[in-house]
Amino acid sequence: MNAQSNQPLALSFASDNIAGASKEVAQAMIRHSTGQASAYGTDELSLKVKLKLSEIFERDVEVFLVPTGTAANSLCLSAMTPPWGNIYCHPASHINNDECGAPEFFSNGAKLMTIDGPSAKLDVTRLRERTGEKVGDVHTTQPACVSITQATEVGSLYSLDEIAAIGEVCKASALGFHMDGSRFANALVALGCSPAQMTWKAGVDALSFGATKNGALAAEAIVLFNPTLATEMSYRRKRSGHLLSKMRFISAQIDAYLTDDLWLRNARQANTAAQRLARGLAGLRGVEVMAGAEANILFCKLDSAIIEALLKAGFGFYHDRWGPNIVRFVTSFATTAEDVDHLLSQVRQVIDTLSA
Repeated sequence: MNAQSNQPLALSFASDNIAGASKEVAQAMIRHSTGQASAYGTDELSLKVKLKLSEIFERDVEVFLVPTGTAANSLCLSAMTPPWGNIYCHPASHINNDECGAPEFFSNGAKLMTIDGPSAKLDVTRLRERTGEKVGDVHTTQPACVSITQATEVGSLYSLDEIAAIGEVCKASALGFHMDGSRFANALVALGCSPAQMTWKAGVDALSFGATKNGALAAEAIVLFNPTLATEMSYRRKRSGHLLSKMRFISAQIDAYLTDDLWLRNARQANTAAQRLARGLAGLRGVEVMAGAEANILFCKLDSAIIEALLKAGFGFYHDRWGPNIVRFVTSFATTAEDVDHLLSQVRQVIDTLSA
């Protein structure tokens, strides 16, 4: 049992999507579930969320709330990309691997163009070269926008300088710049910078501001720093079926998420848990920590016997998807020190058994 909460120890480290919701978010949903409120995002709470996000980002922003990250990403990209446009992204990005063609569907056929780089980050030199290819050639799709993921799918982070360098490429080539921020808060607290520094000050036009992975039930915010995208976004959100009539239930989640820095506290908890896990695994026999836990994702290479024993004990995690014996552990805002220590103790027990 978890000594702090009297809850059973968490056994799954498969994803931060499996965590529940912060009590503040759940309570906000209940609190706003009675009475009447204007529909389709014209309620006072939705307007309050826009003001809060404008304050957080240190400028007036346009905000469009949606229930899923796929919707947020795809709507952002479609607003910046014509059907004959190219969307430049990393091969490991979520939009390339895990959204079932939604960006192409929402944009009516735009083309994802992958550009590799270490640690799941776009190589800016390759990006600069690719975005200059066949510009104006009617026989080929044309450069339209760039999408980066912060934090990336492997838990690495773009530095502020790296984001700014990509922003310069976008500015020089008149390309839209989108940030998939499904783990935006995790990246922000890890870098110790301001939301403005990590986005519009570095050239970002549109942000998918994630909340679901970090304490919400189902809520994401499209944050537009380029106001010229707002009118088209309003129609695209409605046409895609993501303009909720009772938008206050999305707004209630985001409002609670932002109140008293809950979003930052949750992210710090998740990141701290991942760092604790990385330290505990480092140096153990049969374990290779492949990269430091910059955010809340940790990749390791484990002996097959350790993987099998952990699975048999009921632990959940992804393995072998990225190569033989490669395991991904993901921590969340709900992951406690006791949860991490329990996993570590099981790993050590398996190693001791194998060594006996």
